Amino acid sequence: MERSTEVADFLRSRRAAIAPDRAGLPEDGRTRRVPGLRRDEVARLAGVSTEYYTRLEQGRAGNPSAEVLDALARALQLDATEREHLNDLLSRRAPVRRTPAGPQRVRPGLYLMLQTLDHVPAFILGRRTDVLATNRLARAVLTDFDAMPATRRNLARYYLLDPEARERVGDWERIAAETVAMLRLEAGRHPNDRQLADLVGELTLRSPEFTGWWNDHRVLRRTHGAKVYRHPIAGELQFAYESFQVPGDAEQTLCVYQVEPGSPTADGLRLLASWTAPQHATD
Repeated sequence: MERSTEVADFLRSRRAAIAPDRAGLPEDGRTRRVPGLRRDEVARLAGVSTEYYTRLEQGRAGNPSAEVLDALARALQLDATEREHLNDLLSRRAPVRRTPAGPQRVRPGLYLMLQTLDHVPAFILGRRTDVLATNRLARAVLTDFDAMPATRRNLARYYLLDPEARERVGDWERIAAETVAMLRLEAGRHPNDRQLADLVGELTLRSPEFTGWWNDHRVLRRTHGAKVYRHPIAGELQFAYESFQVPGDAEQTLCVYQVEPGSPTADGLRLLASWTAPQHATD
């Protein structure tokens, strides 16, 4: 992924999303050939020269100061995640020899935590939305990631490429697009991740929707929200989820699906828990 192209495309996508009146700019009578703000308008709002902003958008301005980044974030009305992504894209780290990243490991205590949370679905995501560990209800509600080869256990791959996901995931288009935005954020943070590049390539070739969402340059860090699943046995299941960064490992995320006590979803989970309970041999 060419860094200067990524910077240019991200900044253009963000300024195209802001109408002049939303930015507090008066109509100047000039014909607009592109949607949103012009480069000179972004520069004026950020308090920098048009020449400097143009070089910045083209990836030719070096490392901007924190003050310039703050001004750009205000001018383009970036949220905290978008600002972090812009900082990642504009950072020029010295090139280093990179060895392939080893497989991520989940601590034994986290495996135990997943089993303790046996009344709700819970799982741990790693880099690239790789699914590192799941409990029994997560495998029942989503899909059985443990039955897949370890190299194929990936949430984005499941949502975008598995036909079952389109039927099972409520509001599939929103969830799939948000997952692509999560990958975009990670691509900015880890531009040399070969496995991420391979995943993006696979999704580009095999998912009809992926390229459009990828080219939106939307970025997202999913922390909490709501999800609905349509399960063939338990029916519709409604969850409020929470995501937590694992202490001691910033690249692992614990995801827990909460359920309202006494709700139809709670009843459905009890059914799934019974249905998936290990069968013990009897004498």
